[in-house]
Amino acid sequence: MSNVEIDRVQTGVRLEKRLLKVLKAVAELKDMSLGDLLEGIVLHAFEGKAAFTRDTLKEIDQLKAIYGLTLTAEDSHNLKERS
Repeated sequence: MSNVEIDRVQTGVRLEKRLLKVLKAVAELKDMSLGDLLEGIVLHAFEGKAAFTRDTLKEIDQLKAIYGLTLTAEDSHNLKERS
């Protein structure tokens, strides 16, 4: 597979605090930037594909426990920011 040239832009996305901690830890674990990780997750989701292997999902479960992340996909459209 060849490298694809792209243009990246800086963005100011707000994310749930514990979710961001887990994402950063996964990126570090996989030796990639947070942006690269997010791009990969989204591109997989757009094609209905799983972004992570079974082993990585086990690691993510451990990181979720460490950072107290209990949110699930079912919570995704019901999140309300604290005042």
